Formats: sequence, structure tokens, C-alpha cells
Amino acid sequence: MAGPLDFLPLGMPGGAMHPHTRAMVAAAAHAFIIGRKVAGIYDHSAGRHLRIAAEARGEQLQGFDGDRPARFGGTLPELYDAGDRVFVSLEIDGATARGHDRSTSSSYSANVTESLVQLYDYSQGAWFTFDVQVV
Repeated sequence: MAGPLDFLPLGMPGGAMHPHTRAMVAAAAHAFIIGRKVAGIYDHSAGRHLRIAAEARGEQLQGFDGDRPARFGGTLPELYDAGDRVFVSLEIDGATARGHDRSTSSSYSANVTESLVQLYDYSQGAWFTFDVQVV
């Protein structure tokens, strides 16, 4: 039997931020803040490596999620996820990023270091950690 969220059209509020959106945001935030190409990330909550690549140049981002397969990118403060056909806002302030997932009406904040992104998903009330592999 289908659940109540199974019939929501893309782009409609549905509660919790999707795990692939958190991973996409982590890769994008790392690419902008550290300034190196992201070649993949390890999602500790999922316990697996994700095939996500991202490259930032100035305020522009190009990325690809090989697990879905879907492109993402755009110009700050708005990124577009072509897989879900939705926008995610991303604002950078030093080593911190924050924004809003418009598909689920979820907000997040992220702390970025050379090899790690810790993202707080307000809709879940929880932290999610990603190890970042760079080129």
C-alpha cells in the first residue's frame, strides 16, 4: 500500500530532506568553501560511498550525482537539482553554509573542513556527516 507522501508531485512540501539532497548540498558546500573539485563522498548515516562530483568556479557550480544519475548546479544562492527538478538555496559564510530545500521546505546548516562536512538537517533534528574525496 502506498504511503501519503508517495503521491506528492515533485516540488511539493513533503517533510524530511531527502538523503541525496543532503549529500548534494554537502558536496556543493565543500566545493565552494574549500575550492577543490569533489570526486566523491562517504555518507556515514548510509554507510556507503556516493558517486557525487562537484566543481565550483566563483559563484558557479557544476555537479553530477552518479547514483541517481542527475546533474545539479547553478549560481549562488540558488542551485538546481535536475533529478528532482527543484531548487535548493545555498549561502556561504566562511566555513559555514546554510540554506533551504524548496522541495521539502527543510532548512539546513553545514560546517565544512578540508575533508569533512557536518550537515544539520532541521527537519530531522539531526547531524549528518560526510567524508569528502577531492581531486
